[in-house]
Amino acid sequence: MRKWCLMLLIVLLLAGCGMETQDGEKISDLEFTVLEPDKVPQELRDVLEEKKTAPFKVTYEDEGYLYICVGYGEQETSGYSIAVEDLYLTSNAICVDTELLGPGKGETTAGATTCPYIVLKLEYMEKSVVFE
Repeated sequence: MRKWCLMLLIVLLLAGCGMETQDGEKISDLEFTVLEPDKVPQELRDVLEEKKTAPFKVTYEDEGYLYICVGYGEQETSGYSIAVEDLYLTSNAICVDTELLGPGKGETTAGATTCPYIVLKLEYMEKSVVFE
């Protein structure tokens, strides 16, 4: 009898654990602005210039704004762009997903090594940033 009670208690405890909501669930999309390099704060611009030849993920806070930066390192040609696939809020984090898009067909890409990166500006929130 004792064995059955213990097994029942374990089953009930495990079932109770499955009832919790996941912290990774999307609460809402976030509004952001993609910044041109000359609009990026100078201190952050210096950091990005130093890091741009290798892939990087950087966050920076300044004057009530959060800057999320993603770089894809040195590319052998020009013509790359970066798409923001998703930027959203969960109960405990800001999640960002970007994608490097290659040069379009017929686009001239020879002769120029580039280091594509993107800087997203949004209102500051006291949340960690998760790069997907």
